[in-house]
Amino acid sequence: MSDPGTPLEDLSNALATAVERAARATVRVDARARIPATGIVWSDGVVVTADHVVERDEDVSVGLPDDVVVDATVVGRDPGSDVVVLRIASATPAIALAPDESQRIGSLVLALGRPGAGGPEASLGVISASGGPWRTFRGGRVGGSIRSDTTFFPGFSGGPLIDVEGRMVGLNSSHLGRGAGLTVPHAALTPIVEALLGGGRVRRSYLGIGSQVARLPESMGAKLDGQETGLLIITVEPESPAGQAGLMIGDVLVRFGGAAITDTEALQAELGPERVDQAVALTVLRGGEPAEIAVTVGERT
Repeated sequence: MSDPGTPLEDLSNALATAVERAARATVRVDARARIPATGIVWSDGVVVTADHVVERDEDVSVGLPDDVVVDATVVGRDPGSDVVVLRIASATPAIALAPDESQRIGSLVLALGRPGAGGPEASLGVISASGGPWRTFRGGRVGGSIRSDTTFFPGFSGGPLIDVEGRMVGLNSSHLGRGAGLTVPHAALTPIVEALLGGGRVRRSYLGIGSQVARLPESMGAKLDGQETGLLIITVEPESPAGQAGLMIGDVLVRFGGAAITDTEALQAELGPERVDQAVALTVLRGGEPAEIAVTVGERT
């Protein structure tokens, strides 16, 4: 009978096994001039990776775990969330998804990459932070974020962050964090992937204004159920939905379709994909008096 391993040996073996499991659904993506990147087999014939590593729409290939290289086509991409979906002719097994309870602060995780033909690469760390819905610097609204102290080595973007069972916690991007690695959790990734598979893009609402928070006069706030702030419009794009509707610099936006607008996050929360091409009544303060303006929400391209 062999001697039992030490706790460290058991942990080491468990982590190695986790990498082996996830590596079966971790592929190489060759779609740019420099080092290839990594992708994740999401479902049968579907590979998900980071948008910024797919620099061309033609001549894209995917290196499978068994070293077979297959052609890939771009199904759709969403630069705002740094996600692109590829399709391949392969029955490579899909990655398993981690349950939400495994995504706790302090949980051990591994970042996986397959940027070369020599097999998977991995780095170990812990989840250091997680957050709710946020807007990326590229204009996309993403349902959550995870930060870990794993190292994203060159070519790791588009690969998975996995738990100690080899299940996917999220998709890694060295781009969204603007210099620091960031992971899009799979729960936030799923609706993006479904939208890209369904229509090739994620629809994003668009008004065409620049704004900043402004405090309302007490007398006006009292008429607006105690609302204390609105959005002062400081720029209006001439051919935008806002420009065509007649919104003006100096207007203060206080209502969007009946919802109170107190800051930019409140406005962005109302600008979901279902609003595209929809007519909405806006309430603004113009010259200190309320005015209602109808605007047809556009789509950001």
